Amino acid sequence: MTSINFLYAGEEHLEWLVQQEKSHHLSKETVLKKIIQKEIIVVILNQKPIGWLRFGFFWDTIPFMNLLFILSDHRRKGIGKRLVTFWENEMRNQKHQLLLTSTLSNENAQYFYRNLGYHDNGSLLLPGEATEIFLIKKI
Repeated sequence: MTSINFLYAGEEHLEWLVQQEKSHHLSKETVLKKIIQKEIIVVILNQKPIGWLRFGFFWDTIPFMNLLFILSDHRRKGIGKRLVTFWENEMRNQKHQLLLTSTLSNENAQYFYRNLGYHDNGSLLLPGEATEIFLIKKI
């Protein structure tokens, strides 16, 4: 029987997260800071991490999902959706009323977020990159 859990990352997840975050250019110091601030939620399947959600706060007040990542062998199984739902419930319990995230216009993640009730709410143009779409959800 498989057991899946969502929990705030602890220092026991630090090295694994640092290895995973290398492709996202996050330093060990930054990952540790995010762990201490309880801004990373990990997915544990059968006692092993298989994904994480990293967030911060836009204008220091609005929860902003910076990254949602599920290891490739575990994608398209509803785990990402369950992780986002867990995060949304955590933010709701902390009395937040709005959530933000963003994705590039050339990424399929925009459809995933729209299916979860997020709505386009603006964009950002950076030199040499696809348009960054900002999405918002009222909770």
